[in-house]
Amino acid sequence: MTDVRKRKTGKILAIVGICAAIAAGGIGVATVADKAGFAALPGSGQSPSQQPEVVKPVELGITPLDGAVEWNPVVAPQIKAINGTLKDVVLAPAGGGTPVVGTTSPDGSTWTTKEVLKFKTQYSYSFTVVDSAGHGTTKTQTFRTVSAANEADASIYPRNGTRVGSGQPIEINFSEPVADKAAMEKLVAITVSSGQPVAWHWYSDKKVRIRPEAFWASGTQVTVDMKLLGVDFGNKMIGNGNVTSTFTTGPQRVAVVDDVTKLMNVYSDGQLVHTAPVSLGEPDWLSPTGYAVIMEQERYSNFNAGTIGLKPGDKGYYPPLVAEYANRLTWSGVYVHQALEAAWGAIGRVNVSHGCVGLLPADAAWFFNNMTTGDVVQILNTGAPAVEPLEGFGDWNIPWAGYAQR
Repeated sequence: MTDVRKRKTGKILAIVGICAAIAAGGIGVATVADKAGFAALPGSGQSPSQQPEVVKPVELGITPLDGAVEWNPVVAPQIKAINGTLKDVVLAPAGGGTPVVGTTSPDGSTWTTKEVLKFKTQYSYSFTVVDSAGHGTTKTQTFRTVSAANEADASIYPRNGTRVGSGQPIEINFSEPVADKAAMEKLVAITVSSGQPVAWHWYSDKKVRIRPEAFWASGTQVTVDMKLLGVDFGNKMIGNGNVTSTFTTGPQRVAVVDDVTKLMNVYSDGQLVHTAPVSLGEPDWLSPTGYAVIMEQERYSNFNAGTIGLKPGDKGYYPPLVAEYANRLTWSGVYVHQALEAAWGAIGRVNVSHGCVGLLPADAAWFFNNMTTGDVVQILNTGAPAVEPLEGFGDWNIPWAGYAQR
């Protein structure tokens, strides 16, 4: 019986099982056992001093799992050995490239990356795990980071380093729908030198605007700092970078246009600086009321009646023309611009435009040269509805109490 119960003590090291996996791409826990590491059985003929040392199985925790896809590059890969140590760890792009910098814990049991990985990249791991008896085995595996189809980003307007008018709201456009808007708001730091509090107004899952209760104070510096790298937008869409924009506002310039008086009064920080006669939209094409913000300026702009749905033969149709000193207020084509020469006699008397604010040449040049994108135009008493927010930057037509919503 004693001979039957004896066991060979050959050195064999093997992975014997995957014990657990968590998360997307998850953590794998494996056990490594030394078949020679069991104590001699009773009756083996070996004295206690001759019996081999008991070697505990090595358990491995590996993130991400072998073959994982869409791994968030910001989440640091890690290897952890329980009852063992690690050596010769190499994590590098599978297609070639510089290995990722990592660090090993003082006891040699844990290796963790120290840098953010690349998007759209397959990585390969190789490492050796050593048990307490000094026996080692080498393991290799691969995983892939977030693909282009799962990348998300965002853009900020006004752009970094620009100077805009005091009526310019902040606009953020996300490339992918934001599932948790409240969480996203917490990730965006907005610093306002004037101390004005701001509110967020979500127009969709991908577009939000932000503004203070009143126009930005003259000379305000605003910084929008979005920490989006590695952020989960929802639906497995991962932010691929941080975005920052700092812009400065000019004086509070507001051009007030009144259809009753047919005058435009321009104010800068509350002081009247220019008055000009105007012509507005005729009855079939009333100029919108309320606040609008200058979106863009062109010294010469091509106007085409087809862009507002008119074709030859329709009432109000006009052939393509070039307008001078054009300041866009809406996407649908409402401008402040120099009136055509044929309309100069109507300026200050009757309305003859398709909704635009027409000015005489000298006043049009003054407006173009002294106003800028982000400055405000307020139109009164036309009888038309206010500018829709997404028709331009009509955000100022939404009462402050109702502006903050998701």
